[in-house]
Amino acid sequence: MSLIKASATDLLGYLQSGQVSAVELLKQYLDRIETHDGSIHAYLDVAREAALERAESIDRRRSRGERLGALAGLPVAVKDVLCTAGWATTCGSRMLQNYCPPYDATVVRRLLDADAVLVGKTNMDEFAMGGSTENSAFGVTRNPWDLTRTPGGSSGGAAACVAAGMAPLSVGSDTGGSIRQPAAYCGVVGLKPSYGRVSRYGLVAFASSLDQVGPLAATAEDTALLLEVLAGHDPRDSTSAKVPVPDYLLASRQPLGALRIGLVREHFGAGLDSEVDAAVREAVDWFRDEGAEVKEISLPHSRYAISTYYIIAPSEASSNLARYDGVHYGYRTDERAMLGELQESRQRLLQEGDNAGAENLDGTLVRMYRKTRAEAFGPEVKRRIMLGTYALSAGYYDAYYLKALKVRRLIRQDFDAAFNEVDVIMGPTTPTPPFRLGEMIDDPLKMYLQDLYTVSANLTGICAMSLPCGQTGAGLPIGLQIHAPAFHEHRLLQAARAFQQGTDWHIRRPDLC
Repeated sequence: MSLIKASATDLLGYLQSGQVSAVELLKQYLDRIETHDGSIHAYLDVAREAALERAESIDRRRSRGERLGALAGLPVAVKDVLCTAGWATTCGSRMLQNYCPPYDATVVRRLLDADAVLVGKTNMDEFAMGGSTENSAFGVTRNPWDLTRTPGGSSGGAAACVAAGMAPLSVGSDTGGSIRQPAAYCGVVGLKPSYGRVSRYGLVAFASSLDQVGPLAATAEDTALLLEVLAGHDPRDSTSAKVPVPDYLLASRQPLGALRIGLVREHFGAGLDSEVDAAVREAVDWFRDEGAEVKEISLPHSRYAISTYYIIAPSEASSNLARYDGVHYGYRTDERAMLGELQESRQRLLQEGDNAGAENLDGTLVRMYRKTRAEAFGPEVKRRIMLGTYALSAGYYDAYYLKALKVRRLIRQDFDAAFNEVDVIMGPTTPTPPFRLGEMIDDPLKMYLQDLYTVSANLTGICAMSLPCGQTGAGLPIGLQIHAPAFHEHRLLQAARAFQQGTDWHIRRPDLC
């Protein structure tokens, strides 16, 4: 029987009851990848043989009646920003093209401890910097609903593989919307947990005060199943919170009850696509019909969120990416060619009589740093490093970075005040449906504005998720975003599951035949 359209929770039941083996299930997904990933390019690497060996081991252990983990036998895809011991972790960059970490990220170790089968590493924007997965050094990922359109980014591969039925579960990272935006564009569920809820140990850093690891899946229940494995305190991550992890799957199945929903006035203005607006309002009306109280609220400083984010995130990126110097690990320029160029430059300057210029040429080490970074980083990464370095530089730190931190606090205060009045905040995940590949790649500001509704959750550290709530006339997915206070992921999952019990957007799949 075909299992590709079954939910992860149903698949887990089939595995536990013996209706299907882990090997049989994995082979269906591997066949699906072989058939469709050539056109979608969701994966950078598929560990076919290693995954089959692991599935066989799980089947043997199950036949012996051994105790197994919470995800035993389920295939899971992992974004290539998470370290995997002895398995290349590239971050979609030439800089780390051949880098094999000596250790696993905590979330990877938790997946393995839960007996998940890691099927592959998914494509992403380089170092998670981008909103379309066009910035990967290893090729573009395409949206399974329309191969001419973006799957979103930076976790585009992680969302596309779930939407295309090439994995029932995947793990992504979200620094400014990088789980939720691709989830919206691909018609799946994506959840950014509260800052500190999931360990960042082994996550290659983009912006350390914003980054968070989270799940992508087809349904709210599947998302709850995966989040429960990923979440929890980790002593190796100093930002990891010592907050108990609830039974998310059980919590998601609780009755909705009286829910107070806030609609942000500023999120329904200029720039919002009319079809997105209509679908989101219809979804909110569904909750109203189920007895929820809906009221308009204001987040007055939300208009500064994009500006604030694009100062803080590049500043932190500038600092974090300074470690890629060609010395410790990763890419290094061709030193022989570099030395030849250095000698040619020195001789030319001497011939021109510029003795001072020849003396002041960069030394070998500095030139190696510069050439390594110039050759291995892509345009978007370079752009953000330059933005961040400028914002942190002498004379501009107070005017830009320090001021952005102050505005960040005001944005957080707006959300704190709002959550005194409502339980959750609902609105669009993205201002438009998925756009065409190439449409925004040469207009960074236009691309950055796709994060208009998502960056605030990262700036404030609260939790947020996207779930499918409609489609455009052209059949493209539309996402509903729900925010909740920090460490209230159960509230998001409860609302999302209730919505999916009464609608069918989450079971619709792209036609890949």
